[in-house]
Amino acid sequence: MRNGTRKLAVLSVTVAVAMMLSFIESRLPSFVPIPGVKLGLANIAVIFALYRLGLPSAIGVSTVRVLLSALLFGSPVSALYSLGGAALSLLGMVIFARVLRMHTVAVSIAGGILHNAGQIAVACLMLGTSAIIYYLPFLIISGTLAGTAVGVAASLLVKRIDLK
Repeated sequence: MRNGTRKLAVLSVTVAVAMMLSFIESRLPSFVPIPGVKLGLANIAVIFALYRLGLPSAIGVSTVRVLLSALLFGSPVSALYSLGGAALSLLGMVIFARVLRMHTVAVSIAGGILHNAGQIAVACLMLGTSAIIYYLPFLIISGTLAGTAVGVAASLLVKRIDLK
């Protein structure tokens, strides 16, 4: 199989895995009584794409996953929140991974926290108030905890699957 065909196949499987993880997460009950707190399981696939397929593929996996998840499990409004969170999250993960050369778990924690910060920023814009920023400390804690769990899983995946 040609290299381009192989990469496209791996990219397609990565998007499918991200979608499956999003679906599973959409069916899980909330572990805490704070709205918006999620594990972010699909970030396992995004981090894998970032480390093994490159930045353009990671952007593609993240974007396709957010749009399809909103279409299948959410709404246009949830797509806006998710796109804002995913964009800031991916930017932070790229900086932590490529510029600062941090461990995969630290990259994931940064992604989890920044995803929540991006969603808060979108909420401030949409609601026309900055009062929602007071919600951020709870989301930083949840982003750190979820980012750690996702980062451990992503680290294992990145270590065990070498595409060369």
